[in-house]
Amino acid sequence: MEDWSKHAHSPAHSAVARRDYATLKNIISTLPRLAKAGEVNTEEESIAAELQADAVSAVIDRRDVPGRETPLHLAVRLRDPTSAEILMAAGADWSLQNENGWSALQEAVCSREENIAMIIARHYQPLAWAKWCRRLPRIVASATRIRDFYMEITFHFESSVIPFIGRIAPSDTYRIWKRGSNLRADMTLAGFDGFRIQRSDQTFLFLGDGYSSADGNISLPPGSLIVLAHKEKEITNALEGAGAQPTEAEVAHEVALMSQTNMYRPGIDVTQAELVSHLNWRRQERTEMVGNWKAKVYDMLHVMVSVKSRRVPGAMADEELFVRMMMKS
Repeated sequence: MEDWSKHAHSPAHSAVARRDYATLKNIISTLPRLAKAGEVNTEEESIAAELQADAVSAVIDRRDVPGRETPLHLAVRLRDPTSAEILMAAGADWSLQNENGWSALQEAVCSREENIAMIIARHYQPLAWAKWCRRLPRIVASATRIRDFYMEITFHFESSVIPFIGRIAPSDTYRIWKRGSNLRADMTLAGFDGFRIQRSDQTFLFLGDGYSSADGNISLPPGSLIVLAHKEKEITNALEGAGAQPTEAEVAHEVALMSQTNMYRPGIDVTQAELVSHLNWRRQERTEMVGNWKAKVYDMLHVMVSVKSRRVPGAMADEELFVRMMMKS
């Protein structure tokens, strides 16, 4: 028997532990209502909405319990879809990690709780969109107050232990422009397909002010995110359809895909990181020209990169996945 006294200080955890749905609903009914998409339009409204969201999260997302489990994590562990539904409907943050580094959705998939995984997947896209809409006016206002700039960020990996790490680890140069509340970022690192790095010459445009063409045929609202794929000559509105309620078929398909492979969680620990200046032959700090700017050059040392994996029952083994990828390539 588990000692639930260690959860007694958290009303939401206690209600989930007892499967006391009436109390859990009553706790949530006393919390502020989260603003929905379209209800927040000014910076002041955005700040107020975030304070309300923080008040809700302090109750239904708290993790000051053994295992750093949120009430949603606990509902997954107790195989309790009713509590999971109540919490997700109230705006629970499914992405928060427990002490082992796994989200409630990952825990549900790994424990083969497809019903709870479906509940989380059904809610999280509209919740994420509502959060973005709450924060957008504040983001745009803050960006406007920052001085315009241009910068380049180049990164690559080297190792004295792992040979040829620079050939297989991701590397790129990000070029970022900021004008007003608009941002542009050019990059070539598009993502990963299993173990392979995907490359694409692409540009991301965040239009904080929105956009309207001179002839009026094209109009984009403030906060639009546009992706330009230069080689393919494709333009995509990354936020088009965001916040729409997914269909049951879409939810089932997403959960099924997650269940086919094992879970992986990459991590970067920079707590021991150290910036070391490059020195020239005269032992002076080395500089380079970035556009019209003179910039100092640094190495970042002692950055720990890790990948944590977890077995999903019934999923393809890593060896099988690797073989299939090799056959495709």
